[in-house]
Amino acid sequence: MLADVFVIMKNAERIGKRSCIVPSSKITKEILKIMQKNKYIGSFEFIEDGKSGKFKVELVGKINNCGVIRPRFEVKKGEFIRWEKRFLPSVSIGLLFLTTSRGVLDHRQAKKEDIGGGLLGFIY
Repeated sequence: MLADVFVIMKNAERIGKRSCIVPSSKITKEILKIMQKNKYIGSFEFIEDGKSGKFKVELVGKINNCGVIRPRFEVKKGEFIRWEKRFLPSVSIGLLFLTTSRGVLDHRQAKKEDIGGGLLGFIY
């Protein structure tokens, strides 16, 4: 499901759309919050459709690439540089999303809190 979210947003950005509709889940909501906080997307809202629901996401044109990381590698608290070099174009550009014991975090926040976790995806 997370792969669908990233593909829908990336394709909508490439063709110049201002918004898109993505499937809903708890992880999707947390990742959208992180993306909004880091200004990769504008606002997003939940739309009830009688099933699991969907999110309408406002795009701001800052997503160059995003995707899921499979398999979900485990990252120790001192290994972030290795994974940044592997999935991001530069160490200071972009975000890695991790699932941790404190919820879904980006790699910068995980560094601050000095915890590791499982890689979910990336964006730049």
